Amino acid sequence: MAQKTKDEPVVEDNLDDDPPTPAISVPETGDAGEGGKLKMIVSLVKKCLGVKDIATMRLSLPASLLEPIPNLEWSQYLDRPDLFAAVNDSDDPFERMLAVLRFTFTKDLKYVSGRVFKPYNSVLGEHFRAHWDVVPVEYKNPPIVASSSKSNSNLNVDAASVKSGKSSKSAFSAISSRKSPSTAATSLGDDALNAQMSNLDLQSNKIRIVYVTEQVSHHPPVSAYFATCPARSLELSGIDQVSAKVAGTTIKVSPGGFNKGLFIHIKDGNGKGENYQVTHPVASVNGILRGSFYITVGDTTIVSCTGGKPGSKFRAITEYKEESWLGKARFRLEGIIHLVHESDAAKAEGWKSIKDVPRSLVVAEFDGSWRGAIRWRRVGSGSYMDTTSSSSSSPGPVHESLPRSNATSKADLSIDSEYETLIDLSQLEVIPKQVRPLEKQLPDESRKLWETVTNKMVSKEFGEATKEKVAIEQRQRDAAAERKKAGVEFVPRYFDKDISNGVAILTEEGRKAIEEELAEPHAYHIAGSEGAKLSAS
Repeated sequence: MAQKTKDEPVVEDNLDDDPPTPAISVPETGDAGEGGKLKMIVSLVKKCLGVKDIATMRLSLPASLLEPIPNLEWSQYLDRPDLFAAVNDSDDPFERMLAVLRFTFTKDLKYVSGRVFKPYNSVLGEHFRAHWDVVPVEYKNPPIVASSSKSNSNLNVDAASVKSGKSSKSAFSAISSRKSPSTAATSLGDDALNAQMSNLDLQSNKIRIVYVTEQVSHHPPVSAYFATCPARSLELSGIDQVSAKVAGTTIKVSPGGFNKGLFIHIKDGNGKGENYQVTHPVASVNGILRGSFYITVGDTTIVSCTGGKPGSKFRAITEYKEESWLGKARFRLEGIIHLVHESDAAKAEGWKSIKDVPRSLVVAEFDGSWRGAIRWRRVGSGSYMDTTSSSSSSPGPVHESLPRSNATSKADLSIDSEYETLIDLSQLEVIPKQVRPLEKQLPDESRKLWETVTNKMVSKEFGEATKEKVAIEQRQRDAAAERKKAGVEFVPRYFDKDISNGVAILTEEGRKAIEEELAEPHAYHIAGSEGAKLSAS
């Protein structure tokens, strides 16, 4: 057993073993309607009362309680890959922090534009890969995301759906409850331009983001993931693990011990060498007893920046406001961006809330709704370049604002700016991913692995789907027993087995998978085409 340090999880040698407890199962009620599902959900919640961490339990759920999509495909943070690709666009470090915040607020956009459900549980060694070809975000004043005009319906939109190996519809479009935004541009600011493009423009302007993830542990359930956008010198990685428990009539979901957040690395370009860490907040699944699920978010998200040029850095704290027991949920948040001087770097790690940060270091503040519009404004002059400095390449904390002020000194600058829109999540849709067809996928690749279960569920043969699901889970247990008997340790295929620092490291096979995904032929997502829910693709 590895040594455990403060606030670090223990890395067990037998991560893939089942917990030493019997599986908790919920039998089918025979009622495939919403009433039958609600009865099974209530039964499951009762069995989970008092359990410290539901995620570590052996749960055997009937297929009728699940949605036909693999967990590795569903639980990813690139709902808006175009905003991830925009992180390194600006030569202004303050603007880069704003770009990271925009990406952060969209990483779970699926919970804004879709409903809450339970995907398949991942099995050990299961993996998933995909890519997106997106139009780059334009950063002007205000910043905008370009929208395409209605397109030729003969173009291929989205790869094979998770619900059918032959369908062109995205799995996300099937669950979205929002109207199609095919004719409207999506704004990140207040007065965005409506950028209409030809199909030729889309083909020439798109950049690719690729993604690979693998289930690297069965107990506890842990996956590793990696994404890259070579055209923008960006990498994203992390370890996904959640801890869940029943609290009253809600299920509270928080990051597991290995989950340190998302890690963004800028390899080259404007922010060369910078590393951003984005921590996860705590979420709650509400409405369980009514069978009408919705998400609320609490606690904080912290975005910290290290590396890059020497000097002070920016750091952001977002606080999600507690919901009242009375009335509707408001989904409110507020936050700040503040300076971290090199001499205060260690001290700043202890600043976990807005009130912890000295007011003199705050350079911007923002507030709004994580399901709607979020506004921001500058505070003081710490986010502007020192125009009296003799060094034009100073890496210090103050920098040029866009557009440039005509002021000759910081004293001439307005202390507090007017509020501007940072992002309006209510106007954004999840961008569908492109996935290789089933005939090109490996046996342990998510859609291929769960193909039979998915087909049975789509056909509403829930009893047969449950049998197929149980067979897959039993094969995993049998394989684990064989490894234990032979004294063989499970070794992930695409990622290094050491996940203790929360960063996913690709193996040679992982790098090969990334290269293969980068080389996949183009298929274009065009707004207005069947199944493409793209307000801004």
